[in-house]
Amino acid sequence: MPTKLDVSAHGSPRNALLLAEACSLAYYDEPEGAKGFREELGLEARLISVSNTQVYVAQSDEVVLVAFRGSQSPTSLDGLKDWLLTNANNYLIVPEGRFGTDFAAAGVGARFHRGFMQALDDIWAPLFSAVDEAMQKAERPLWITGHSLGGALALLSAWRFQRNFLAVDEIVTFGAPMIGNQTAADAFEREFAAKISRYVNFEDPVPLLPSVSLLANTYVHCPTEVALTPAQAAASALDALKQKAGAAADSVMNASLIEDVWGAVQERISAHFIGHYLDRVKSKIAELASSSDDPSAAS
Repeated sequence: MPTKLDVSAHGSPRNALLLAEACSLAYYDEPEGAKGFREELGLEARLISVSNTQVYVAQSDEVVLVAFRGSQSPTSLDGLKDWLLTNANNYLIVPEGRFGTDFAAAGVGARFHRGFMQALDDIWAPLFSAVDEAMQKAERPLWITGHSLGGALALLSAWRFQRNFLAVDEIVTFGAPMIGNQTAADAFEREFAAKISRYVNFEDPVPLLPSVSLLANTYVHCPTEVALTPAQAAASALDALKQKAGAAADSVMNASLIEDVWGAVQERISAHFIGHYLDRVKSKIAELASSSDDPSAAS
């Protein structure tokens, strides 16, 4: 495995492998996490933690990397049920106050997930200060990554960095949930174009969430999806959840259906683990290399 990000290779699966490793290390507290960033990725990193939001700011001579932690545990969705299902409809809001200033440029009607935005806002002041300080010392490409909830925070933070005059070079997420409606997704497409790579294991149910109704959802994904399973397996997680939520195809799921859907999510939680994503990215690199006469095709 390469041990250094190639900041010239946008969308590179080999870079994605290193970023998935950074997401894995983000679940560790200091000093173990910082040691891992240094020894495995060649990055000096420090952890910022406020309330229930944690992020590492790491850097080398070539790059500044922001790596968000998904939750308190890489193998759990504890505390996210309300955000992803129970209150998903009520959480889709037009930003106001502190949020509104940064997200106004997303356009009239752009709605974002209030819980994700609040989690980012909790940590925003020290995070922005740390990244701004790093960039003032030496201007380098700014890359942002995150797994699960951390992927949602990675996307939202990228928007806020841009609006505060820190240009974002690359955003790579793994198993991230949706952060807003169609207008919001369109705004991210305009703002970041080909700078976003969303790695999705289609056996993982979390990228199907938040959900109001799985067949008529108002949440939409930001571009650009990178599939980590064959197309014939793509429907597995979606089919499993639809079987539970079919009665709510055109309306908000009731409490009973929410419990059923959450049970289906928990049954497939292993497909969401960051270790699973690491393995799938490695497999994708191998597949790309074997399908090309050029060994560097997966670079």
